[in-house]
Amino acid sequence: MASIRALVLNCTLKPSPAPSSSEQLGREVLTELAAQGVDGELVRIVDHDVRFGVSTDEGHGDGWPAIRAKLLAAQVLIIATPIWLGQPSSVCKMVLERLDAELSETDAEGRLLTYGKVAGVAVVGNEDGAHHTIGQVQQALNEVGFTCPAAGATYWVGEALHTVDYRDVGAKPDTTGRTTKALALNSAHLARLLADQPYPPPDARGAAVGPSREPA
Repeated sequence: MASIRALVLNCTLKPSPAPSSSEQLGREVLTELAAQGVDGELVRIVDHDVRFGVSTDEGHGDGWPAIRAKLLAAQVLIIATPIWLGQPSSVCKMVLERLDAELSETDAEGRLLTYGKVAGVAVVGNEDGAHHTIGQVQQALNEVGFTCPAAGATYWVGEALHTVDYRDVGAKPDTTGRTTKALALNSAHLARLLADQPYPPPDARGAAVGPSREPA
């Protein structure tokens, strides 16, 4: 059985040691992944000096290259984000912009380095917008080469305009628990399948490995 490692990127706006509901849900995903034999870790993006940009290294002490190295060493990526104004957090959007650089990074056979990696999404919020946020993040991750599994997301949203956070709700809803388990189970399963049978390289006619990008 292939050894699988996971990385959770927590896209909260709050630096440590502030409590984070998206971190809690991300760690619950890691717990369920561990039950599937997957080791992993969580990185809170705002604790690192990650620069805006669309390259693999923006220089001047950019914190992204070290995080990217962890990402490349993992077979499962989980993006954990809060909802703000019905959208993924600005930190999440910055991470997706940094991942755009992967469209220019390929292996010796011409495949994107993200091919064969599985990506899931964990969302928390006190407003509507979970499905919209999941859809945005999954589409972006798939576009830059990640594969999204069936039932590849978990979420919790509180009652609109209320202030109770996921970390404060006490006993967790069965619905969120079930979706978290499904996300972990299917992500680990798909990652092992892709490790055993990688995507084929581009064909001899020079098929593109991903969407083209015009300079911004």
